[in-house]
Amino acid sequence: MATIRGTQPATPTSAPSRRLDSTGSTGSTGSTGSTGSTGRNGVGHAAAGPSSTASTPTPMRRGSRSSTTLDDVSKQIIELLQHDGRKSYASIAAHVGLSEAAVRQRVQRLLDADVMQIVAVTDPLQVGFQRQAMVGLRVEGDMTPVAEALSAMDEVTYVVTTAGSFDVLAEVVCEDDTHLLDLLTTRIRTLAGVTATETFVYLKLNKQLYNWGTR
Repeated sequence: MATIRGTQPATPTSAPSRRLDSTGSTGSTGSTGSTGSTGRNGVGHAAAGPSSTASTPTPMRRGSRSSTTLDDVSKQIIELLQHDGRKSYASIAAHVGLSEAAVRQRVQRLLDADVMQIVAVTDPLQVGFQRQAMVGLRVEGDMTPVAEALSAMDEVTYVVTTAGSFDVLAEVVCEDDTHLLDLLTTRIRTLAGVTATETFVYLKLNKQLYNWGTR
């Protein structure tokens, strides 16, 4: 799914950062096993953001919590899961030089600390959604109600308030042009406070990465 990523309003960041370090403590072993169907590249992905189950992923809200400092081992684990969200703990352990138990506990801490989530990422074209677009909105007055209303729409996959020519950007995924037209004319442009919109229809996905925090 094509996305244009930016920043989101942050809560105060005065809280001290946390550091996830390696551990030698023991526990049961197994596979990460947190993904369901495969994603765009045929695998599930680990993405930076609040943790969740694969069936009900939590929308990512980067910058809304205190930052976590990742050591090199945690970054390696995340990168491996970004390539294959179903990679076993044994395989990860062999790559990073820890025991399976230590890897399992570290992955769980990354999830519990809201550093990442492991979910299935689908290709919209393969599941019947042929039209994707980014909608720029100009808003008069408070932008928050508009952003919240957009966030409640099933077709909207990403919402961000911005500084620039648009006040709010919303990514939408629709079945076809008719679906997109109906969404724009009957639900988005009619929102209270919206004074103008501009729609950027996606023609081709050139790049999409989920490697925040590991690069």
